[in-house]
Order: sequence, then structure tokens, then C-alpha cells
Amino acid sequence: MSNFVELKRQMIEHQMVARGLRDEQVLAAVNAVPREKFVPSDLVEFAYHDAPLPIAARQTISQPYIVALMIAALQLKAEDRVLEIGTGSGYAAAVLAEIAAEVYTVERHKILADSARSRLVEMGYTNIEVLFGDGTLGWQSQAPFDAIAVAAGGPEVPQSLKEQLAIGGRLVIPVGDQIHTQKLLRIRRISETDYQEEDLGAVHFVPLIGVSGWEEEEAGEPTKAKVSTSLEELIYQSSEHFGSVEDVDLDKLLHRIGNSRLVLLGEASHGSAEFYEMRARITRELIEKKGFTIVAVEADWPDASHINHFIHNRSPDPLLVDAPFSRFPTWMWANQSVLEFCHWLKRFNATVVDKDLAVGFYGLDLYSLNSSIEAVLNYLQEVDPETAELARGRYGCLTPWANDPSIYGQLMLNKQYKKCEKEVLATLRDLLKQRLAYSEADGQRFFDAEQNARLVANAERYYRTLYYAEQNSWNQRDQHMFDTLQSILKFRGTVNGVKSKAVIWEHNSHIGDARATQMSARGELNLGQLVREKYKRDNYLIGFGTDHGTVAAASEWGGPMEVKQVQPAHIDSYERLFHQVPTDNFILPLIKPLQQNVRRKLLAERLERAIGVIYRPESELQSHYFYASLARQFDEYIWFDETRAVEPLSRQQNKAGLETFPFGI
Repeated sequence: MSNFVELKRQMIEHQMVARGLRDEQVLAAVNAVPREKFVPSDLVEFAYHDAPLPIAARQTISQPYIVALMIAALQLKAEDRVLEIGTGSGYAAAVLAEIAAEVYTVERHKILADSARSRLVEMGYTNIEVLFGDGTLGWQSQAPFDAIAVAAGGPEVPQSLKEQLAIGGRLVIPVGDQIHTQKLLRIRRISETDYQEEDLGAVHFVPLIGVSGWEEEEAGEPTKAKVSTSLEELIYQSSEHFGSVEDVDLDKLLHRIGNSRLVLLGEASHGSAEFYEMRARITRELIEKKGFTIVAVEADWPDASHINHFIHNRSPDPLLVDAPFSRFPTWMWANQSVLEFCHWLKRFNATVVDKDLAVGFYGLDLYSLNSSIEAVLNYLQEVDPETAELARGRYGCLTPWANDPSIYGQLMLNKQYKKCEKEVLATLRDLLKQRLAYSEADGQRFFDAEQNARLVANAERYYRTLYYAEQNSWNQRDQHMFDTLQSILKFRGTVNGVKSKAVIWEHNSHIGDARATQMSARGELNLGQLVREKYKRDNYLIGFGTDHGTVAAASEWGGPMEVKQVQPAHIDSYERLFHQVPTDNFILPLIKPLQQNVRRKLLAERLERAIGVIYRPESELQSHYFYASLARQFDEYIWFDETRAVEPLSRQQNKAGLETFPFGI
């Protein structure tokens, strides 16, 4: 192990004192800070060398002598408040904090800002605050400052920084009209309007990027000509920023949605509260302002029917009893966010005079094999007992496997059991033959029974083919969801000359166009693709994303819900790109962008993260990322930099109705 104490002593003596730097408080501060903690682990042996070293985001930690020289030039006092531009690894901020009372530091690379903040907190610095943002704009809310140090070279001194100096304050900054030629200036504020400038000699720093600095070319050197900006800054300029779901203004989003008949709202995980809350907020406004009457979700038909009965005041609160959403993963729909939305739907429906305009809540998925069989038999028992008896015999083919239908697929693969396709299809055909007679008695109840019978038939085929080819089962599932959506739209029909409109809640992997993702290369389609193909531009696809936080998920199928930490996004992902945008929450138009070059630059394929009901952080890249072209996949994208886990409803899980399936999304 290197003797860092001795190396540090040699650095101070040979690199600083020998060059004439004899400011005792600066030398003491440098001696107090372990520089080896601020360089990459594979470069610690060079921590005290007389040279800059590379760090993340293609930046550098400055040469030790230059750091000490700039801090000495600030002529600090113990009570001073200091602003640093260019946090980097946090080393200079730590040295400043050994002298000054308060240090505020701004970094334009979020990965550097976040890591520096964590590092400085771990080292015990309580007088340093780190901001992710454009350093050329300073930190106006904390101004004025007694001293400002800029660790990057700009084409000129930013006026915003000069104005944030206190009277008598000092600003030290490298300036040069050529990227590779700079001089170190000390600017002293004499009065409200007067400044004094000193030249401290030639230096070489990385370029100062920002509104009042250089503009960064995407593939080349920075330029002062302002012909291009970073993609992060373009996204910032082209997006609508908001603080929380409660205070977001959705009027512009609703204008872009226009007269679309179908609005598909995604999620990047099945267990993040902000996704549910924002979907509920958007859906409420679509219902109130644009007349949407259908909410269709990635849930089983029988469970969603309980919700539908509740919001039409035909049953007690379904999320506070054991009947629906009692199978794994219970938290996906039995959570506080969904409960609050369902209560809102019920209150809204109570105000609707024309009941044809009341909102319905429907499930699109096909995993409720057991529940759907029971629903069909119960319905037939009431309206046609003889047919019920016949159906009971036919469904008996599937009864042994109803609680775990994946076993049926395994047995079919091994030819150990005859397939039940003919039997379940016969029951569906019998129902459809009696459509007129049954529906005249109660159209809604017949529609429920018909969809459950259709679900049983599709589920039988799904599990039968599950073990033959994975994409076939995926395609069958999404085709079923699309067909069910079609049936709902037809059932709700036209009211006052206006066709019914639907909001669909599903995972990004279902509602984003599969043709724009790696799924397509595997022969997979999805609901979003089918909707676009059928409805052309009469639809609007909105994806969601996050970088970090907590999520409700299990470690394996059927396992207990855990609150897990979401790992910071992969460096090559869309999520990492959006994490570096200097705002936490935003709405980004893609099909109708505020700036055309944003869509063009987002067409390139990047990694995209998908967390389902299972999350395995230890194998995240292999388990949860796929390649996609975001601008082709969605029409709009909503970003929450940090998200929290959904709050599951507290109740005893109903084990008897447990049904499983082998996918996490």
C-alpha cells in the first residue's frame, strides 16, 4: 500500500512550496484532504502526481498545484461563502471547505454531481452543498458570494457570475477566446457596477460549457458559435418541467393528444407510485375534459369487473375485501394509488346524468383462468342451468390445472394430456349463439360472461403454446389484450354521435410500439404496435421512466413483495441520458417536439430499462434492459428522476385463488 501521507508531504513541498506558493491556510487545507479518495480507484497510485487525472464523464481532476493556486488567489477568510463552478470529483470543494464557512458547488454532469455529493457526505463535510446544473448561470438563490472559483475555461467572464459577487468579492476564472489558450483572471468587485481585473498567468482547463460559456458539439470540439447544444440541454429546452404530480399543468399535453380516441399510458415498472399517480392524473383530465369513458388496464377481467361494479355503485369497495387482486402480484393493483383513483371514478360516475357517459373499468389480460371459468359457470347457472351443466363438463378438462395453468402447458408439450381447445371453444360458441337472448336480460352481465369465456379459450391456447416458443405466447397475450380492447370499444359503442374513447394502462413494453424495439427482431408484437396499425394516428402512446429510488417487486415469481432500491441507470441507456437533464421531472413531446432535432437525436437506439413484478438488481443489464428507439416507440415521454415504491393495501391474501404465470411483465 502506498504511503499517502508521505506522498502528500512531497506534493506540497515539491509541487507547491517550491513554485512559490506559501499561503499557509491553503497548504494546511491541502494537507487535510486525502486526494486519493477523489480519484478513480485504478489511479490512486497517481493521486499525488503533478498532473491532472481523468474522472467520469470525460472530465478531469485538476493538477494539485493549479487547485492550490486558484484557491490562494481567492484570498479566503474563515467566514467567507464560496461558489465553485465545476465540482468534478469534489476535491477542490473539500479543500475550500477546510478554509471557508460555506461552499456551494455546481456541476453540469449529474453523474459527477451525485457521486461528489455522496463522497463529501461520507467524508463528514457538512458545509458543502452540491447542485446539478449549468455552472455558467451560477447559483442565484444563494448569492451573493465572497468568492467564486471556476474550474473550466470560458470564452469570456460570464456576467451572471460577476453579478453574484458580493462587493469586495473575488472571482477567479480561466478565460480565452481559443479552447486551448487561457489566462487565469482574478476579478474583484469594487462597487455595484465596477470590477477590477488581474492576469495571473497562462493555464489550461477543460472548456466551460453552458449558456454563458462554450457550446458543446455532439462529435467534435466545443464552439462559441452556438450552432449546437448538448442533447441533455436540448431535452431540457424541449420539455415541460414540473415539481410534483399534484401541481403539473397538463393543458399542453392534452392539446397534443388532441382528438385521439386511444391514449396508452405506460410505466417502467409495476411497482412505482409516481407512474400510477401520474396516469391517474392524466386519466382524470381526459375523462373530465375530453369525454373518455373507458379505463382498460393490464389486469385480469374478473378482478377489474369488481372495480367496475364498485365505481357504478353496484358492490362494496372491492379493494378492501379479498375478492379481487388476490393472486400474485397483489401490489400491482391492490395499492393505495389505485384505491384513491377508484374512489375518484366512483365520485365522478355519481355526477353523470347520462349513464352511457359513465366511466367503465376493464381488464385486458388473460391469466385469470380459474376465476374466468367460475364467472362463466355462475352466469350460465343463473340464465341457463342446462347449458351451465354442459359447460361445467367441458371446463372439467382444465379444472385440474386451473390453479396453476402453466402445468397444463408442460403436459401438452410432453403429450401427457389431451388438449382442451375444442371443449372451451364450444362453450364460447354456445354463449355467442345465445347472444341476443342472454344480452336482452342484462347486456353488461352477458358482456362480462362473453369476455370471460373468450379469456378461457385464449388462456388455454396461451398455456398450451407457452413451452413451444416464447414469442408465440407473448404475441398471443398481447393479441388477446388488443382483441379485448376492441370488444370493449364495440360494447361501449357511440354516444351522441361520438365513438367511445379509451385510456389504457400497461407496462411500457406493451404500450410502446414493438417495431421500435429489440422485441421486433425476436418476432414479437405488442398492444402498442397493434393499436398504431389499426388506428393509424388516432392514438397517443406515452411512456414513463425513472433513474433511481425504490420499487415494489419480488425476487422470483410467486415470492413476497419487497421494497427494493432501483439501481442508477446504465451509462448507455435513455435513463442515464434523462438523469443528466438539469431538472428532476419533465414531460417530453416526441411526435410533436418543441425542437425537431430532439426527435432526430432520440431516434438512435439506446438501452431502455423495464422492471416488471420481478426485479433482480444483481443481473440488471441482462434481466431488465433492451434496445429501443424511443422517438419511434412513443409519442410522448414522462420522466421522474426519483420514484418511490407503491404502498400495498394491507389485507390477508386469498391463497385459494392463486394463479401463476412465468413472466414478470
